[in-house]
Amino acid sequence: MGQKNEDYAPPFPTDVTTSFHDGPLGRMRSRSVGRPRPGAPEVALVQGMGVADYLMPGLGAFGGWTRAHLVELPGFAGSGDPPHELTVSEFGRAVAGWLTARRLDGVVLIGHSSGSQVAAEAAVGQGGVRGLVLASPTIDPVARGLGRLFLRWRWDGRREPPGLSRSHRPEWKRAGLRRLAHLVRAHLDHTIEEPLARLTIPLLVMRGRDDVISTRGWGQRLATLSPAGEYVEQPGAHTFPWRDPHAWSGPVRRFAASVS
Repeated sequence: MGQKNEDYAPPFPTDVTTSFHDGPLGRMRSRSVGRPRPGAPEVALVQGMGVADYLMPGLGAFGGWTRAHLVELPGFAGSGDPPHELTVSEFGRAVAGWLTARRLDGVVLIGHSSGSQVAAEAAVGQGGVRGLVLASPTIDPVARGLGRLFLRWRWDGRREPPGLSRSHRPEWKRAGLRRLAHLVRAHLDHTIEEPLARLTIPLLVMRGRDDVISTRGWGQRLATLSPAGEYVEQPGAHTFPWRDPHAWSGPVRRFAASVS
């Protein structure tokens, strides 16, 4: 018998290196694929809201042309517990500390979903970051409110491929309801426009055409906040890299070449 539809998952990379960084805001796990290539900046990808594994197939796509790292935040995925529950700006400082410790020269920093808010905070004033990519950025003004965000998350879930929620469950369980609730509140309290207004590096905003958590008009407006901003769309909903891990690889590769 064939694989059940609800069990489908895109292929995960197999040649993965796992590392840990101990910073003042907690131990952080990162998983890396690929190898450094001449003329191609390395990529650092920040996890989404409480979950990271769903980004591994997309990380593997980046690994086809550069060295790519998935950065996991304190308290989530495979990272250690933080000394206290963190704000978005503190998560940003944790990622900035990870970047400094890894001594990556000229990295492209990517955040998916709520990771876009963390990546925006980390990129400001971080000299080693050459470009910032916001994929499915949050939180759109139309969803700024617990009820509105929940309804749009459920609405978007009907447009996502099978197997996505199944991949999230072990990481949700590890984080626990209390920490996840704090995480949602912290991101609702944060406005991504504030760090983007201080951004001095090129910006690429990406969005799935069927995304109802991040809207087209807002994504286009975010791109205008950078002196060199670009907006592109791909097929799919909010978690479009799960549907097609290569969907963001081409645009990010072109963007990386333009900032190298």
